[in-house]
Amino acid sequence: QVQLVESGGGLVQAGGSLRLSCVASGRTFSRNAMGWFRQGPGKEREFVAAITWSGGSAYYADSMKGRFTISRDNAKNTVYLQMNSLKHEDTAVYYCAAYSAAYSISYYNTGASYDYWGQGTQVTVSS
Repeated sequence: QVQLVESGGGLVQAGGSLRLSCVASGRTFSRNAMGWFRQGPGKEREFVAAITWSGGSAYYADSMKGRFTISRDNAKNTVYLQMNSLKHEDTAVYYCAAYSAAYSISYYNTGASYDYWGQGTQVTVSS
């Protein structure tokens, strides 16, 4: 059974930092790009960041550039999202996802490109 399990969410003050982790089990995703998405209250799901299978390249939504950093450790089957300078509008449930096609990341900002999803972790930023 393939599972993606996120952790690291919580309550933080504006300007603070959190580090999210996503551990995969049931198979390796070392050949797949990985992504983070989020869904705020009353909002649609939106792309946050994605990273290639090797970790050599990363992509971010404009509002996250310079504040968020995605990374991965394939030996641990884990993807991370370091979030700094958090803002109230970053409040959301954060999901990690595995890109469906191996060695591809063409449509990294589209949820339909990912076929495995975690259950999400809540991040709440108080203003």
